[in-house]
Amino acid sequence: MIKYNGDLIKKAQELRKNATPWENKLWYEFLRSYTPRFQRQKAIDSFIVDFYCGKAKLAAELDGGGHYEENKIKKDERRTVCINRQGIKVIRFPNIDIDKNFYEVCAAIDREVQSRLQEERSLLPQSR
Repeated sequence: MIKYNGDLIKKAQELRKNATPWENKLWYEFLRSYTPRFQRQKAIDSFIVDFYCGKAKLAAELDGGGHYEENKIKKDERRTVCINRQGIKVIRFPNIDIDKNFYEVCAAIDREVQSRLQEERSLLPQSR
């Protein structure tokens, strides 16, 4: 079970209500009906990730222009390290890719989910 700060639940709800256009596009046109299930604005540790698939232990983040400033890059790196410590992989996509390469983003997420699920299956004891 992942750790999270319960104080972030209200903030996560607000973020879901006020999603960016790019988050809405990815959610309503792909992730909402994707199997295995993704959640929006999921509290993990002391952070909130844009999208989270518990079965694959995968977080997908959409990054706007502010994420490419030096201080934000370092903050995102520290955040990713903390989330990785819980066995969760973080993948990132710039918002422009949602606009210009939407189907490639969807395919990349699907490949990563399938890869993570395959890794998990390979770790299971083999029955004889």
